[in-house]
Amino acid sequence: MSFLPRTHEIPPGVRHRRFHIRPITVHDAVRDFDAVMSSADRLRERFPLGGGWPLDGMTLEENLIDLAWHQKEALLRRSFNYAVTSPDGSRLLGCVYVEPPEKRGADADVSFWVRADEEGTGLEEELEAAVRAWLAGSWPYTSVRWPGRDISWEEWELLPDVP
Repeated sequence: MSFLPRTHEIPPGVRHRRFHIRPITVHDAVRDFDAVMSSADRLRERFPLGGGWPLDGMTLEENLIDLAWHQKEALLRRSFNYAVTSPDGSRLLGCVYVEPPEKRGADADVSFWVRADEEGTGLEEELEAAVRAWLAGSWPYTSVRWPGRDISWEEWELLPDVP
């Protein structure tokens, strides 16, 4: 079942002076693996319900499989993972996820992260502002929930599940 209606174009992303947001693909595997593994502790802290992702022993091959799954899910319009890259595309700075809600009360759940070595640079705040504007202007959802930001993960977990 599609999460994004077929009548709505898949938003291509955002061009910002400090970063670009675009659909992630298997071609991002090496850059994504570096960003994920160098930020593993930060990601586990930011996504406490992620089952310990990323696992300490995650391999590049496992990451490639993950990205292939994300790419296929986007083609099927089921969920969307966007790479956040440096403007020249040479460095993956983080990811943005636009997903169907697992809990009642929203049209979409949105989360994102930036790599640990960007903490304190203002990137996270600039990215959040850009993503919020992009969601409001380019996506068809009227009720977007931001777990871990506007609602704590603990509060999110207590919400009733989508049937």
